[in-house]
Amino acid sequence: MTVLDTRALNRATLARQLLLERAGLPVLDAVAHLCGLQAQEPQEPFLGLWSRLRAFDPAELSDLLTGRRVVRTHLMRRTVHLVTTDDVMAWRARHDGMLRRRVLGVYRRELDGVDPEELAAAGREVLADGEPRSMPDLARAVAGRWPAAGPRPLGEMLVAALLPTVQLPPRGLWRTRAGARYALISSWLGREIDPPAPDGSDPVGQALVRRYLTAYGPAASADLRAWCGLAGLPGAVSALREELVAFRDERGRELLDLPDAPRPDPDTPAPVRFLPAFDNAILGYHDRGRIVDDAHRHLSVAGERVVLVDGRVAATWTVEADTVLVTPLRRFSRTDRTSVTEEGRAMASFLSGEESDRVRIEASPG
Repeated sequence: MTVLDTRALNRATLARQLLLERAGLPVLDAVAHLCGLQAQEPQEPFLGLWSRLRAFDPAELSDLLTGRRVVRTHLMRRTVHLVTTDDVMAWRARHDGMLRRRVLGVYRRELDGVDPEELAAAGREVLADGEPRSMPDLARAVAGRWPAAGPRPLGEMLVAALLPTVQLPPRGLWRTRAGARYALISSWLGREIDPPAPDGSDPVGQALVRRYLTAYGPAASADLRAWCGLAGLPGAVSALREELVAFRDERGRELLDLPDAPRPDPDTPAPVRFLPAFDNAILGYHDRGRIVDDAHRHLSVAGERVVLVDGRVAATWTVEADTVLVTPLRRFSRTDRTSVTEEGRAMASFLSGEESDRVRIEASPG
């Protein structure tokens, strides 16, 4: 079985994630290709798409949100994701059990004695008027029946697990600050989510495997679980195994992939890319070593924006007074510094509406 070393996996990941070369895809197609973008920080998907698409116009993504073509919802790993309407309708029911378990993992003691079906019915009754509500407002509306639970656990269970909900605009629009207001998917999109397959088969699970490998492969089953949070996909993987190809990584793990998916030459040059906080190019794997060194692994879960140099995390970045501030994690060569400055200027211009292209690179460590 062919062994793919870390550099080969890095280049494959960059290609699938549209980070090896900016793509000319429409915004909607890019969101679909990436299986959504992690979006608990509302502005970060705009930065992720800017780094992946040629001539990205943030107004297009805002229009997709207001036009109900993409939505913000709790989905993979119980985190807020920006996904296409088609995907949330197809995938939401498959995530129900995982979402409930994850909320209970945090609030099991507080929710002891709360019947999930009764809580869901109470939440639906409140939202039946079609008026969007914040999570605290929704929780307070039902808290009288379960006073011991507390509003936060009730609200989390309702909007992140029991009820298929979406966060409504203006939250998530470009350069807009707004609180999270929730509505039922059925109210916002005009139809119910797709039900599970009645015959016990798992077509959605199989679709998730194919879609994941398209955007993240080659990958191990543990990577797939880490991305979506679902434990029950071995059956879907087994059903697809004959149409997949297998490799090994340097640790001996089996990696699965689609036979015709891009696996570039490991020596393919990788351009500098500025990634947003919580980018799935890093968080979409159990083994994140293909992108980030173990010493810096914590950055991906701490919400740090990172800079890729030669395909790997080499710096963090922030913005202050329309200036992009880059903090290297290792020593930059002169070529690295020039490339980071050039891409940083483009990012500064994007973020400031072309009013600033200022970049400052801090001193390298050591």
